[in-house]
Amino acid sequence: MKTIIEPFRIKSVEPIRQTTEAERAAILKQAGYNVFLIEAADILIDLLTDSGTSAMSTGQWAAMMRGDESYAGSESYYRLEKTVRHLTGFRHVIPTHQGRAAERILFSILCKPGLIVPNNSHFDTTRANIESTGAQAVDLPCAESADTQAKAPFKGNIDLEALDALLTREGSARVPLVMITVTNNTGGGQPVSLANLKQAHEISRRHGVPLYLDACRFAENAWFIREREAGYADWSPKQIAQKMFSLADGCTFSAKKDALANIGGLLCANDSRLAEQETNLLILTEGFPTYGGLAGRDLEAIAVGLEEVLDEDYLRYRIASTAYLGRHIADHGVPILEPPGGHAIYIDAARMLRHIPKHQFPGAALACALYRHAGIRGVEIGSVMFGAEARHELLRLAIPRRVYTQSHIDYVVEAILEVNERRNEIRGLEIIEQPRFLRHFSCRFQPVA
Repeated sequence: MKTIIEPFRIKSVEPIRQTTEAERAAILKQAGYNVFLIEAADILIDLLTDSGTSAMSTGQWAAMMRGDESYAGSESYYRLEKTVRHLTGFRHVIPTHQGRAAERILFSILCKPGLIVPNNSHFDTTRANIESTGAQAVDLPCAESADTQAKAPFKGNIDLEALDALLTREGSARVPLVMITVTNNTGGGQPVSLANLKQAHEISRRHGVPLYLDACRFAENAWFIREREAGYADWSPKQIAQKMFSLADGCTFSAKKDALANIGGLLCANDSRLAEQETNLLILTEGFPTYGGLAGRDLEAIAVGLEEVLDEDYLRYRIASTAYLGRHIADHGVPILEPPGGHAIYIDAARMLRHIPKHQFPGAALACALYRHAGIRGVEIGSVMFGAEARHELLRLAIPRRVYTQSHIDYVVEAILEVNERRNEIRGLEIIEQPRFLRHFSCRFQPVA
């Protein structure tokens, strides 16, 4: 059979409210043309993020019932620790309430003014947590990633020559760690090859610098490796994931992505001295080491999710359903970041809206147009989010895991194609209010006259 179906049945449903285009226009104006500021009740299909928006399984809900809410020594923590150690091999497993908490703890300890943290591409909170310490976040994406239309298999790779040159020039005294994000969210949800990880591991080790993974979407990355990289077609996703983690000295992880949970994160390390410092800071700001700001039931959901996410039927469906959306709009003339990523489709707003200059934020303008037309919420990945560091002007459509059906995706396809037909009517935006950090979450716009 060629048809790939959802590898699950629906057991509980949640109603979604339809609004008119006139209502949505008023809602947009009230929200300052920032889709982050629109109430979820006014969204028909929410593709803002795949973070924490997954539908949990019967196995996860059942596991939550045995959650041990003990303040210290929770049995739920030890079940999670066992699962994470078996998957990653890391000696120290520190739970946090979400991924950015793990980032804050790690960078608060390792970073200070004058230091540099290279990555294939830092995402928004990663960059902000580094820069809030006074350190510098440096992106080293591979050359293929510069062209949104190139269909290279591993456009998420880090530039190995640039990494080696940076470490040679700056040395371990100025580079406390190297990070690689899998998959590369800023770069379009593109995967990183095992060959690239191996070479980055060797370069980092040679310069005496630890290598960390931002492992939010490790399972999707493992699937791409199996499908695209020679030598791994017979490996299971779990075996590939274990190999990926074996090449790192630690990781930060948002359980809200590839652990299929609605909250939670992890900070893992092999360095016992560093782990002790991290644990002390965790106690100060998150909670005792065996709950880390989470309820015991959340720890249980994460443990089960980490096993379910590596199921081959699930991953086959997940990647195919994302590609379905990408191919159906790209084949009808909508420019996307090629090839389709794992968790999201990224529309190249700069190519689609050639009449809107970069300083008028074409990605944010397209987000508003799509919401106004069809009630669909996406998120800008461009100059609003990253300022001068932005390489592309994109609209990301992140697909929550196990939430939307084929008909929902067909509706999204139809809406995007209709917006594309009217693209010359879309106006740019200008910012009228913004905070110092992470402005995309709360800034307000007005249409350019």
